[in-house]
Amino acid sequence: MEDAMDKFDDMASVSEFDPIQGSIPATKVEITVSCRNLLDKDTFSKSDPLCVLYVQGIETIQWREFGRTEVIDNSLNPDFVRKFILDYFFEERQNLRFDLYDVDSKSPDLSKHDFLGQMFCTLGEIVGSSGSRLEKPLTGNKEASIRLPLYGIPGKKCGAIILSAEELGNCRDVATMQFCANKLDKKDFFGKSDPFMVFYRSNEDGTFTICHKTEVVKNTLNPVWLQFCIPVRALCNGDYDRTIKVEVYDWDRDGSHDFIGEFTTSYRELARGQSQFNVYEVINPKKKIKKKKYVNSGTVTLLSFTVESEHTFLDYIKGGTQINFTVAIDFTASNGNPSQSTSLHYMNPYQMNAYAMALKAVGEIIQDYDSDKMFPALGFGAKLPPDGRVSHEFALNGNPDNPYCNGIEGILEAYHRSLKTVQLYGPTNFAPVINHVARYATAVQDGSQYFVLLIITDGVISDMAQTKEAIVNAAKLPMSIIIVGVGQAEFDAMVELDGDDIRISSRGKLAERDIVQFVPFRDYIDRTGNHVLSMARLAKDVLAEIPDQFISYMKTRSIKPNPAPPPYTPTGLGVHTQI
Repeated sequence: MEDAMDKFDDMASVSEFDPIQGSIPATKVEITVSCRNLLDKDTFSKSDPLCVLYVQGIETIQWREFGRTEVIDNSLNPDFVRKFILDYFFEERQNLRFDLYDVDSKSPDLSKHDFLGQMFCTLGEIVGSSGSRLEKPLTGNKEASIRLPLYGIPGKKCGAIILSAEELGNCRDVATMQFCANKLDKKDFFGKSDPFMVFYRSNEDGTFTICHKTEVVKNTLNPVWLQFCIPVRALCNGDYDRTIKVEVYDWDRDGSHDFIGEFTTSYRELARGQSQFNVYEVINPKKKIKKKKYVNSGTVTLLSFTVESEHTFLDYIKGGTQINFTVAIDFTASNGNPSQSTSLHYMNPYQMNAYAMALKAVGEIIQDYDSDKMFPALGFGAKLPPDGRVSHEFALNGNPDNPYCNGIEGILEAYHRSLKTVQLYGPTNFAPVINHVARYATAVQDGSQYFVLLIITDGVISDMAQTKEAIVNAAKLPMSIIIVGVGQAEFDAMVELDGDDIRISSRGKLAERDIVQFVPFRDYIDRTGNHVLSMARLAKDVLAEIPDQFISYMKTRSIKPNPAPPPYTPTGLGVHTQI
């Protein structure tokens, strides 16, 4: 029981659902597959196509078969009925591969059938496309492409594949509930008890994950807790019969909370609302074993339960909201001379430096949500040619009127060129680049765009007061800030800006939202040399809060998503069979 208490002692007492990093399961999306103008491999009829989906894990570049559609007889334009249901994580690069085959027999062995073509993409590409509908050509060079980690190599065109994504309905449900208790055990020597409850979602492996903690009600054995809201996916991951465990504690100031008892329920039971079925005996297993006449340690009653659907991150993306990505790179002298191998900006011909690795890891995920893939790239803390003036907000491509770079590779190229033309100097000022992005965000507050600024830095902030003021002002805008600290410097000030524990303030004004996420790059250096895995972890940690920050802005401004474009209507014909 002490282990369980260690997990929630650090959580603030809150009356509404407070998301715990990594505890909320992914939303689920349903992928529908159609193809057009497939190769015709049959002599006396048309092909009988089957689509096979492969996924690639973060831990390995190996492809794993995820599932297969049905076979459609005699069709070059199939619209498959069987869907693929995938967990969706905004913060992960989820690589997918779709292989098409012409089925010639009932054998499940794919080598027995004719290969028609394949396509590589990410799940982010599908949901980030207009209307969450992605159309791409199929290519036919199977063996060579499978050896490559993601996109394969160009081959002859073999028709097109059309993918559409739909978020599953139960992912958007939010439950609101309220509980009270009666005749709980008295735990305090000089008083009664100070009870609170902790809710756990059961996992498939039999373990439990904390998902909510109520506030503490002081000095009572008959508490009435405040109403609270929690996403249904956090409570049961869409499985209405999954066990929900609730533990009741007596709060103690020193953190050694006394266990009163526990009970179990399920979402399906709670959804019945206030009734005789939702009065639970609180049982302390140790007391039950020791005391023959033990009945219970009190009861907990559900007072109310309602469910509403809320707009989700994907609702806005499907409605056309674009995520605009800007990067700002630290060019201060503390990085070291770029021509020397000890410099954080050193360009090793065999390996990316920390700046490039962090930029690539974060940028390759965010780019899926920007239709034109043109990204502003800024530098700060350098002397610029020809006059040597110090700038804290200069365009990496040398064009202040148009600082946009074409894709992540374009940013990397501009970064490399800048290292050869500017002189590293100082100090380390963040406020100018934050205010730069804020000016753009100020002009577009209708929900059509959301701005993400990635700052990569090696040092201690020189303009802390101005940076705090810039962040407090930016918190009112459709904007989030990611800070990655590279090198071995102390980053205490960055932790303060993060605002996870204490909301940042400036001149007596509290930030409206927590919009900053900071991580030190050194925490993600993989000693085994697996940079792909370590950068995937870094991206996951810095991007995990973006969807919640995005939704918090839209909710505070009462901005609803635009209606999604009409769904794709299949027109292909064919007889559906299974293999």
